[in-house]
Amino acid sequence: MTQVKTGDTVRIHYTGTLLDGSTFDSSEGRDPLEFVVGSGQIIPGLDSAIPGMTLGEKKIVNVPCVEAYGPIQPGMKQSVARDNIPAEIPLELGLQLQMQTPEGQVLPVTVVEIGEAEVELDANHPLAGQDLTFDIELVSIAD
Repeated sequence: MTQVKTGDTVRIHYTGTLLDGSTFDSSEGRDPLEFVVGSGQIIPGLDSAIPGMTLGEKKIVNVPCVEAYGPIQPGMKQSVARDNIPAEIPLELGLQLQMQTPEGQVLPVTVVEIGEAEVELDANHPLAGQDLTFDIELVSIAD
């Protein structure tokens, strides 16, 4: 039976859950996720679990945060003067905004605190600091 190796293009169905059992993403009702194994297209902890799998195989993969989206980095949080945020933006906790770095790169941020004079924005990935579990099924392999 053919086993997945680095460089193969594979398709998987998956459900990703947090430690509390809540689902954060799933391919259910969608096309399977397609990627090249070992190419860095998906998080390292999931990518490294695919080699050796065979067509139709299912498995549960536990991915610690350091092999997923990394630990929360305090330096990725920034306070911004409230009057620097356009008045037409209705500020609320959890609101997703986009900032631009001095180099012109667009950076997604989340509003995590709203004060009288300042708003704290967090550029950490929403799943940073989280250990993740994936229930996966290998649905195709191509060299």
